[in-house]
Amino acid sequence: MELGIVHQLFAAARSADDEQLYDVVTCTPTPGEVRTDADFTIHVSAGPRALAAADTVIVPASHAVDQTESTGRLGAGLAGALARIRPGTRVASICTGAFVLAAAGLLDGGRATTHWLSVDRFRNLYPAVDLDPAVLYTDDGNVLTSAGEASGIDLCLHMIRCDHGAAVANDVARRTVVPPHRAGGQAQYIARPIPEQPLSSTATARAWALEHLDHPISLRELATQASVSVRTFTRRFREEVGLSPGRWLSQQRLDRARQLLEETDLPIDRIALDAGFGTGASLRQHLHATLGVSPSAYRNTFRGPTDA
Repeated sequence: MELGIVHQLFAAARSADDEQLYDVVTCTPTPGEVRTDADFTIHVSAGPRALAAADTVIVPASHAVDQTESTGRLGAGLAGALARIRPGTRVASICTGAFVLAAAGLLDGGRATTHWLSVDRFRNLYPAVDLDPAVLYTDDGNVLTSAGEASGIDLCLHMIRCDHGAAVANDVARRTVVPPHRAGGQAQYIARPIPEQPLSSTATARAWALEHLDHPISLRELATQASVSVRTFTRRFREEVGLSPGRWLSQQRLDRARQLLEETDLPIDRIALDAGFGTGASLRQHLHATLGVSPSAYRNTFRGPTDA
């Protein structure tokens, strides 16, 4: 799965002219058949020389506890392969692939995550890494990590969104029928006791909120949509989404603003109103805090200069 989603998602990313935006190549330290934990093997023809030409390198997980996960050190073949990666290349991992990046020293002093079942082993092996076991993925500049297998989908969409904008990433999500955006700070789905009473979903309230982003939305209004008290709604929302209602709303408003910046010529103040920020100044503040750029700079990056 970890290997397949990389090909599926990046290969689906296309420009407005329907041109493929990424060339995905799979390589291995020793070309040939690669064993899997299923009843088939994978034949990989490219060797480690492919890493020297890569702009992004993604390390998938291994279901076996190999030498890296047992000793914290890379084998000679893998170490030699990773040494071919050019300085400044974007490097990412899916699930326990983070062990490989940590063993290579790429995570020292930085923030990372891995699958929650591997947290204790990871921390024992790599104390120099700031491990956050409660998130779906981390973005520490040119080094990114994701938690479980499915959160690798979120990480790949995040990278596509950073490279080519929300419109391209959303199109990839539609093509592959997955949610277009789950924020990296969202909680991993860690096993917890089954509640005695089934919880009613907050999905109806979230769907309603997405239709009313251009209006002020209170916590009481959201709770009313779910027919529960504010306290109950807040608790259930965190359990289902992994975020507070307020933080989730801010992310949805920002996503709406980014979409409008990419796909329309609307003035910044109008986009701020439609996304629920109220004023252009508020939108600028939120966009800069999240992405470090102004609305105009963001629009110029993904659409080219305009008069807006």
